[in-house]
Amino acid sequence: MAKPREIEGIECGTPFREAAVRAVEVRADELFSFAGGVLDTTDIERVHDMRVATRRLRAAMEVFAPCFPRKRHRKALRDVKALADALGARRDPDVHLEALASYARELPGTDLSGIEAKLAARQAEGNAELKEALADVDRLRKRLKRLTEAARA
Repeated sequence: MAKPREIEGIECGTPFREAAVRAVEVRADELFSFAGGVLDTTDIERVHDMRVATRRLRAAMEVFAPCFPRKRHRKALRDVKALADALGARRDPDVHLEALASYARELPGTDLSGIEAKLAARQAEGNAELKEALADVDRLRKRLKRLTEAARA
């Protein structure tokens, strides 16, 4: 799992609103940095890292909610949650397939092809859902930018 990026410029005396803007900006940049290659089903760690990044961003947004315009905050948070759900739909079958492969290695000769096929189909469905969610990632990026700009104003 990727370590969280350090949020520079936040110290004891940093105003709460300024800390909020900085935290959301860093966590958003961190999230978007994992978008490339996330649909590659052979690299399941990118999905995991991006999913964790959504949780970090969501936590920052919830902690600093009073610093942001309510309506904009609600819409951006809704979009972050939707992306996290799509990442989860893809991640769950990834984990199950990995566990199944491990199980098959421990019990040679076991025929798990039916289960594997079903999980692979779920993985493909999750990937399709994730691809659709990623189509809206530019909208999320713009929403988050407008959110932080509004807090700065």
